[in-house]
Amino acid sequence: MRFSTLKQKAVDFFSEASFIGRIHSESEYEQALELMDELIEDYDRYLPLIEVLSISIEKWEDESSEFAEFNKRISSLDDGIAVLRTLMDQHQLKAEDLKKELGSKSLVSMILNGSRNLTRDHIQALSARFNISPSVFFHRA
Repeated sequence: MRFSTLKQKAVDFFSEASFIGRIHSESEYEQALELMDELIEDYDRYLPLIEVLSISIEKWEDESSEFAEFNKRISSLDDGIAVLRTLMDQHQLKAEDLKKELGSKSLVSMILNGSRNLTRDHIQALSARFNISPSVFFHRA
């Protein structure tokens, strides 16, 4: 393989869309999100580019001052509660929608605000409902 041609194509590519390798501004972040929306429409074809771009987006979201307060709030959450909130958001659920798995609406609210913990039975019921491994509710260092 002739690496000189490959290197030149890479230089040209990143000159036109440098945000793919590293996002430096809110505008580039918006461009990255727009491109990602297009790429995922043909996921298998664009998988290598999706992987590179997702790293750039994740790094921006981890380091940008725009996300600092959000990241601080998320990092202070119990991992199980963060997973539960994410599932609720993804499935557009309210506290009362989880009464079967967690108990009363007030108990669901107490779990979500951190004043009560998820129990083993709660985690098993949620895992069954969402068809996920119970391990997603535990911290991974």
